[in-house]
Amino acid sequence: MNQEQGALPERVEMVIVGAGFGGLGLAIKLIEAGRRDFVVLEKDHEVGGTWRDNTYPGAECDVQSHLYSYSFEGRADWSQRYAGWQEIQRYILDTTAKYGLRPWIRFGQRVCGAHFDPQTGRWTVRVASGASISARFFVLATGPLHVPQIPRIDGLEQFRGRVFHSARWDHGYDLAGKRVASIGTGGSAIQYCPEIAPKVAQLHVFQRTAAWVTPRDTRKYSEAARRRFARFPWWRRLHRARLYWTNESRVWPVFHASLSWMFEAYARHFIRSQVKDPDLAQRLTPDYRIGCKRVLVSNVWYPMFNRPNVELVTEPIRAVTPDGILTADGVERPVDCIILGTGFVVDPRIYMRDFPVTGLPGHVLAEDWKAGAEAYYGVSVSGYPNLFQLVGPNTGLGHNSLVFMIEAQAHYILQCLRELEARRADWLDVDADEQARFNARVQKALAGTVWSSGCRSWYQQDDGRNVAIWPWSTWRFWLETRRVRTERYHFANAG
Repeated sequence: MNQEQGALPERVEMVIVGAGFGGLGLAIKLIEAGRRDFVVLEKDHEVGGTWRDNTYPGAECDVQSHLYSYSFEGRADWSQRYAGWQEIQRYILDTTAKYGLRPWIRFGQRVCGAHFDPQTGRWTVRVASGASISARFFVLATGPLHVPQIPRIDGLEQFRGRVFHSARWDHGYDLAGKRVASIGTGGSAIQYCPEIAPKVAQLHVFQRTAAWVTPRDTRKYSEAARRRFARFPWWRRLHRARLYWTNESRVWPVFHASLSWMFEAYARHFIRSQVKDPDLAQRLTPDYRIGCKRVLVSNVWYPMFNRPNVELVTEPIRAVTPDGILTADGVERPVDCIILGTGFVVDPRIYMRDFPVTGLPGHVLAEDWKAGAEAYYGVSVSGYPNLFQLVGPNTGLGHNSLVFMIEAQAHYILQCLRELEARRADWLDVDADEQARFNARVQKALAGTVWSSGCRSWYQQDDGRNVAIWPWSTWRFWLETRRVRTERYHFANAG
């Protein structure tokens, strides 16, 4: 790609939005396939996505290090079974450098809209600066976890202390000796709360819904193990394969409500063994089937509540006052700092509301997804030719590595490009009926899982429809995306 470093090209073969695991992984595969006419648009200042943004104390991955990495770019020297954010971000930076990706990346480029023209067979992608790029292919690799969810609480804006979201951690603010309120008990809160509890004067943990938390494997890799992985790559690959199939074995007890009781009994015992106060243990025990919401892993979350300076608050928040938080029972707790561990906006209908995407005549993504986001294998969307997604609707996981899914989707996208070349067509569009049948199968499969067992989670829309989770094993996704079922697509030429 002959471009001046840093300049925004006017015309390329492909635009990729997002420089996280998805966008970078696809970029590597494009280069390896000799397809170098593309650009990656990243709204922020660095690569990494989730692992660039989430730098809060204790931030770690809940998928094993050797599995939460590209299969084609293994690392022998992971320090522990589950890596922290620093190590994962270093892996991403090192991989970006090794494959020489930076010349293809444009930072500070927030995409604000895209339009497909069937007469030219090309997408016009607009960025916030007012510039635009013409591209034949348009790939959304933005991922679902990049827009912080800021709760609507009366008085929050009038609070006189410090407020920040866990994904925008204020490292310049010293929490030592402060009275701190943490709102939320999800994946971020269970990691940062135990880290800050010993430092703060008082920590109030506001819980709306208890989370199921199971033990974390905190073992580190010995020097000998790391040397062995480096000397014998086959041994590292075997270790990765063992981790993969161990995770896959969770499919049945996690997915199926009729079998989850075994996992749940173990988790209940874990709570009782960690929390001294029986009443407190009860309040920390969820009232829904395990797996219905994301299952979290931690060895320090429950013991934290044995500390005298940590309080679990289960009364609903009525309002934030200038100096504290007022709950529904009339109690006001004075605090110096409020940390929002409230997760992310995951519904694309919301986080893409200022990002209009128009396809073939009559197709506006916000309208087509009005009842719920859907795609074909989370990659193609009917009515939007040559638009691809990575980690699109219903390709999230509750039991294994999302990087595995990303690689399968990247492979599928490259197969689509090859099919277009073989047919000498300008664009392809998945058949609307095929997409509808596929999504009907997905929703039917989800009906028998723990996600339909009565709880509400970020996996679901307001109407209860699950648009996030893949309801089967990941090897099934891999198998079904090895080749493009061309009979399920329409191929056409511009004009």
